[in-house]
Amino acid sequence: MRQTGRQHVRDATAGERVTVSMTRTTTTDRVFDSLRESIVSGEFPPGSLHSIYRLADLLEVSRTPVREAVLRLADIGLVSVERNRGVRIRGVTAADVREVFELRLLLEVPAAAHAAANADASTVAAIVGELDRMREHADADDEVQFTEHDRALHQAVAGAMGNPRLQAEIATLRDSIQSRGASTIRRSRGMVELAGEHAPIVEAIAMRDPAAAAAHMEAHLVRTATLLMEQVAVDGVEVVDPAWSEALRGHLYLPARPTTSEPPTQ
Repeated sequence: MRQTGRQHVRDATAGERVTVSMTRTTTTDRVFDSLRESIVSGEFPPGSLHSIYRLADLLEVSRTPVREAVLRLADIGLVSVERNRGVRIRGVTAADVREVFELRLLLEVPAAAHAAANADASTVAAIVGELDRMREHADADDEVQFTEHDRALHQAVAGAMGNPRLQAEIATLRDSIQSRGASTIRRSRGMVELAGEHAPIVEAIAMRDPAAAAAHMEAHLVRTATLLMEQVAVDGVEVVDPAWSEALRGHLYLPARPTTSEPPTQ
């Protein structure tokens, strides 16, 4: 059952108070977490407008930590502050997810194929090691560490190309969704299942099979995006097309080029 914003903050602020300065910092952090969860869960839907006064009253805190939390939410794109009007919820839309994952497909599918064809033994070992760590933390139900090694696995695959800018772009795209609280973990799939999706990617890279590595990376990214879009889509407003990636799929690769140096015939 979904908690209300008031319930979120009651749970978040339970416990002993220490000092005034520590209480303010802690309250801001907890108000931030509470508001972000309310946005991501859909309790505060995209487009809705809220005043600082109303939020402070709802969360039973002073206006200062709410203002500070709202500024942090604005920094990561979850809200916009409208002068003399209040706080407008932006949230994560299905369109946001689709745009990010279209770019990730264009970058990470070829990167997986490249890793399978060209990664050295130490890089392959690092990729395998990250999958092992993901499995360990999934078994331990440690979402924070699991997510860190999930991220590290994708970075290691991209790193096989030896292009730090590629790694940075992939990390930025990933963060543009995850830092805003959107995740499939504990919502539409578990960590064990998610680790299992990574296994065939890693196995294909270890087996030096570029086509399989690309296919499995594509399948993983498409499934992740589709689940996320279904989670954040506003009922009656956003419709998720299950075939959203089909048009892109046929153009992820250029046709095989002839081995001769002669240009192709017109």
